[in-house]
Amino acid sequence: MTERATTTVPEHVQLVNDTSSGPRPVGAVVVVKFGGNAMVDAGLRRTFAEDVVELWHAGLRPVVVHGGGPQISAMLDRLGLETRFEAGLRVTTPETMDVVRMVLAGRVQRELVGHINACGPPFAVGMTGEDAHTMTAVRRPARVDGRPVDIGLVGDIVGVNPGMVHALLEDGHIPVVSPVARGEGGEVYNVNADLAASALAVALGAERLVMLTDVEGLYANWPHSAEVIGRLTADALDGLLPGLAGGMLPKMEGCLRAVRGGVRRADVLDGRVPHAVLRGVLDEISPGTTVIPGAV
Repeated sequence: MTERATTTVPEHVQLVNDTSSGPRPVGAVVVVKFGGNAMVDAGLRRTFAEDVVELWHAGLRPVVVHGGGPQISAMLDRLGLETRFEAGLRVTTPETMDVVRMVLAGRVQRELVGHINACGPPFAVGMTGEDAHTMTAVRRPARVDGRPVDIGLVGDIVGVNPGMVHALLEDGHIPVVSPVARGEGGEVYNVNADLAASALAVALGAERLVMLTDVEGLYANWPHSAEVIGRLTADALDGLLPGLAGGMLPKMEGCLRAVRGGVRRADVLDGRVPHAVLRGVLDEISPGTTVIPGAV
């Protein structure tokens, strides 16, 4: 699924690389959303795991929130169930939810934990948003071309209890979180991993949020130009958000929520590039698109 956005960027949006990363406090939390091609390419999975462990050794405290779109779609196809997206989100029926839960927590999470532990110590520990009531969600409304659409058991997080994640971090572990959440009535919701990572980053008081995707960043005027927006403020992104579509919409919405919730910066990086996470967090100039708080 292509995550490009078709939008024309106003002149006040800066099309430059961010060079204001500043010092990284020792012990700072970095939430990384793992998804896209990096999840299905064996070499990229290995380098991602290496990056996460290196962040820990650099004095940071990484938390991984993973997606699993390709794996979920493949399993749905095998079972003869429909795959459909609206407003950039997977339409989730009760039957689909059973598959989502099984694939995310039973396969993708376990494989990712295994890859990180093969590079450790430190060692990763898997959990879902259901565990210890870490994430609470309500049904997410969606609109396409101004009209409401039913996307089923797709949740929007309304509460995060980060206690279990903090405990794992304090014990020296790397939490790996599957984006499945409970509703207040006990129902189970499929939560977009980008938005789950954003909510968790805010609740943890994270220094950084990093989103991996399958493109170079947010394009300024696709398909007329391949120029990537290097840096923009939350207010500028807020103005662009209505013009975004597809998988890039929840990513940029997640970045906006994060920086407005206290996260110092959010980065959208090309996960097809080996060691993208390490470069994006530790280098002075971060590739991709960086979102920072404030107005232009």
